[in-house]
Amino acid sequence: MSGFIAGLCVAILPLLAAGFWLGRRTVRSQNMGGLGTPVEHATFETLHTASLAAPPLRAGLTEETARKSARRLRSLLGTDALCLTDQKDVLVWDGVGGHHRTEIMELLAGPLESGRGEAFPLTCDTPDCPVRWAVVAPLTVDDRVHGALVACAPRESAVLVRAAGEVARWVSVQLELADLDQSRTRLIEAEIKALRAQISPHFIFNSLAVIASFVRTDPERARELLLEFADFTRYSFRRHGDFTTLADELHAIDHYLALVRARFGDRLSVTLQIAPEVLPVALPFLCLQPLVENAVKHGLEGRSALPGKSHISITAQDAGAEALVVIEDDGAGMDPALLRRILAGEVSPSGGIGLSNVDDRLRQVYGDAYGLVIETAPGAGMKITARLPKYQPGVHSAGRLTRE
Repeated sequence: MSGFIAGLCVAILPLLAAGFWLGRRTVRSQNMGGLGTPVEHATFETLHTASLAAPPLRAGLTEETARKSARRLRSLLGTDALCLTDQKDVLVWDGVGGHHRTEIMELLAGPLESGRGEAFPLTCDTPDCPVRWAVVAPLTVDDRVHGALVACAPRESAVLVRAAGEVARWVSVQLELADLDQSRTRLIEAEIKALRAQISPHFIFNSLAVIASFVRTDPERARELLLEFADFTRYSFRRHGDFTTLADELHAIDHYLALVRARFGDRLSVTLQIAPEVLPVALPFLCLQPLVENAVKHGLEGRSALPGKSHISITAQDAGAEALVVIEDDGAGMDPALLRRILAGEVSPSGGIGLSNVDDRLRQVYGDAYGLVIETAPGAGMKITARLPKYQPGVHSAGRLTRE
């Protein structure tokens, strides 16, 4: 839906260009030779200016984002002055006539309350001040007025009223997208917290118990395992970034498996086949570790009554534009109908929250085509495949979605 809204708002801007910019810029466009018609030049310039104004607004409405976008917005309208306000004050004034700030805020009370645009004459004792008329267009997101765009001009203009309204609606769409980005970030953060809370107390207790068992018989082994435990928990509870690299995630998994092997000994064997080319690929934080933990639970602990060893394989392959990660165990498996209910969030058995959480986050970040593919049946083990695009806009391991 947000992509449709963004496309719709971009479609509005050429109309604005043809309707308002054309009259101001035809002469300059005619001097540009055979590069296109005046309307085409006006449309191109409008879209280019809008593209430059959009990124700051996608971070929300603040003094900093208003300052970065105001000049571009004034260029869109071609006015002598433009200001952006929140509910309480002028965030930025771009152009002449800054002494009208107080008067503008007094005039905003009605439009900010009603959410409807209005035009007002301005009073001014400065003889050479060109600002004599103000068009107020509220900035509204989800029926809530966040502030206003105010375009100032020497005289009343019906074209300016329509143009300011269109630009204000475009700005409102950018602010709505900013809200969606922030909501998505909060959701991802909440899901990561859920995964951290799900790190099994039994695993922590069992790991510490195993470490303690080596303290007298093999102090060096106990020291090594304690370092493995410290590194694993430090990674799992880190407080920065929604994304990590495949290399870092696999490194944390290695710490986790070292602790599991110390507990189960030769009952567990693990095979890793990792293509070096995919190690730098960025992926959601704590995305693979829950899948490996699931393999341990259902592959080893789930087949405790079965004879022989349990085997878990982890592969990461280079698949062109994607990295293909497969985690497979030969354990007890699961009824596919129950698995579907787990992924749909209808039931949450042990390990289920981790699977559904990872599946949801992959779909949120990459799209529905990138959810988990899980093959399983009772007694047939489980194979989980995750496809990770090597390059995805907004996904990088150094921080959060493009805002940082």
